[in-house]
Amino acid sequence: MVNIEENKIVRIGRVLNDDTRPLKERFRALFTLKNIGGYAAIDQINNCFKDSSALLKHELAYCLGQMQDIRALPVLEKVLRDTSQEPMVRHEAGEALGAIGDTSVIPILEEYSRDPVIEVAETCQLALSRLKWLSDPKNSSQDLSTNPYASVDPAPPALTSDINKLKELLLDEQASLFDRYRAMFSLRNLKTDESVLALGEGLKAGSALFRHEIAFVLGQLQEEISIPHLCASLEDPDENEMVRHECAEALGSIATPDCMKALNKYLGDSKRVVHESCIIALDMCEYENSPEFQYADTLTKVSS
Repeated sequence: MVNIEENKIVRIGRVLNDDTRPLKERFRALFTLKNIGGYAAIDQINNCFKDSSALLKHELAYCLGQMQDIRALPVLEKVLRDTSQEPMVRHEAGEALGAIGDTSVIPILEEYSRDPVIEVAETCQLALSRLKWLSDPKNSSQDLSTNPYASVDPAPPALTSDINKLKELLLDEQASLFDRYRAMFSLRNLKTDESVLALGEGLKAGSALFRHEIAFVLGQLQEEISIPHLCASLEDPDENEMVRHECAEALGSIATPDCMKALNKYLGDSKRVVHESCIIALDMCEYENSPEFQYADTLTKVSS
């Protein structure tokens, strides 16, 4: 007899894998599978890596990493090795391998840390640094569960809370990417106007991989003072599409009228990953401004 839960997962998987469905419905199906977890959900997510949308496939890899289930490792390794996949998809697979935290992936990360695609190489280098940091006994006392966003990050936060020092490190292009990421996540966790503005400056510093992570973090923060920085990068046609896509989704998280105006402007962008990100971001705006979300947000604030 087939398990009822498995039947449910298969039904959700059909939505995820149906390229005739609206992208926003497929994204909702993906995050439902992520929240359910387990091998059956991983299998449905795996089936979708044949899709033509780089945005969706990159999100598949992200979700597998956040699930932190070692049964997803073979899927992610296959995606990382597949050079026919878009760089942003392979990069996300490498990051997900590091997020799961199992040392068995060290050989493949070492192999692809020299990948000719710089975003992939840098991601694998970061993932190796994260695994090395996690395996060091002296770091065992640092509580990563204090992350207020409950995300599995590519690097732990730096220990200092001195914003000037963190900003200096964040913008230092001679420093290691791992240390700059550590500064980034510390600035995020501080969540002050000063720290958010420091992160905004990071959108003009360093590699595309670094800038895209800055945009992701600003989306987590949902602070309106970051909107001009995010809009400037989204509107820059010379900016890497991976960065522009992440800026669009960050604006969707903030969800003000100014954000919606910027997103509507780029719905017809020539870069598929950018215009698809605007579609998803506008759906996020609609949800953030819905009565259901406002009610849930009120309940959360009351309970805390």
